[in-house]
Amino acid sequence: MFQTDSHPVDKDARKGRAAGSNASGRFETHERVPEADGWDIVEETGQIRTQVRDEQARSLISYNKSPDLPFDRSINPYRGCEHGCIYCFARPTHAYLGLSAGLDFETRLIARPNAALILAEELGRKSYRVAPIAIGTNTDPYQPIEKQRGIMRECLEVLWEHRHPVAIVTKGTGILRDLDILRKMAKLGLVRVGVSITTLDRDIARTMEPRVPAPEKRLEVVRSLARAQIPVRVMVSPVVPGLTDSEVEAILTAGQSAGASSASWIMLRLPREVSPLFQDWLAEHYPNRAARVMARLREMHGGKEYASDWHRRMRGEGPYAAMIGQRFKAAARRLGLDQAQPALRCDLFRVPVKPGEQLSLF
Repeated sequence: MFQTDSHPVDKDARKGRAAGSNASGRFETHERVPEADGWDIVEETGQIRTQVRDEQARSLISYNKSPDLPFDRSINPYRGCEHGCIYCFARPTHAYLGLSAGLDFETRLIARPNAALILAEELGRKSYRVAPIAIGTNTDPYQPIEKQRGIMRECLEVLWEHRHPVAIVTKGTGILRDLDILRKMAKLGLVRVGVSITTLDRDIARTMEPRVPAPEKRLEVVRSLARAQIPVRVMVSPVVPGLTDSEVEAILTAGQSAGASSASWIMLRLPREVSPLFQDWLAEHYPNRAARVMARLREMHGGKEYASDWHRRMRGEGPYAAMIGQRFKAAARRLGLDQAQPALRCDLFRVPVKPGEQLSLF
């Protein structure tokens, strides 16, 4: 049984995970707290394993009107993410499922096996108007379970069949399995990819992003995509003040050497439950840096740990945020990474004729 309390979970039980606790979701009316049963016997706690359950999606394309985002629609083949990045801004979404933003987000995953079918239905509606679809902006489509489930690949096949543009963000090496589809899409200007590299330090990466491929593996993904002539962007995301901020130039240099043609950055942001989870993680792994990290974040958000104001939430404001922005801009210009990725084509979109349907005469 999973613990769903706000108390720290035994280290052995959460080995290979980032979150140290599993507080009940914010919409829950009750909280489960471990209590001794009266017997003076030490109970063994086994290691928490990943659980996956299926959800039959009723709709797939999510629309947004955020002025901070370069896309207005996205899809998610999975809910939750086994990569387990402690800073993941999507953690609070698990509360809508009655689950915790802590360990539940990393270990209790939802797969949507009918995602490709629903996607095809939505793209086939007469009311649909084509624009690039983003994938990986919430949870990573190439997290470990994709290797067995293949739901992302099925969605890619639908997008290719419809000649629909797509922008993918990932940390996973699993994307290389789909090079056959991505190459075809790239030749028609239908795909671009962003690869997130938060740090080049293996030790920091191992604790902060426990089930994400090592930094050098992600650079190899950049290299392989570039060789396949698929537009690839290196994403310095997120920049963690006082922990990874010194690596901005090094990450950009490594990305450019691997073949990236553009770059972007986002500052660490800690909405809702992410803040206490991240602070607990800092206290456990980097206690000597914790005060500095949080002080920098509060400087950028008017004294708060996070402010969700449009146009400021992604990068913060103030002298420190401006300095990071200037360093990034200077390095990107020097390395030739300051150009935006090519616009994706929308003029090739089509709705394939289904078996049994009559072909149009015009």
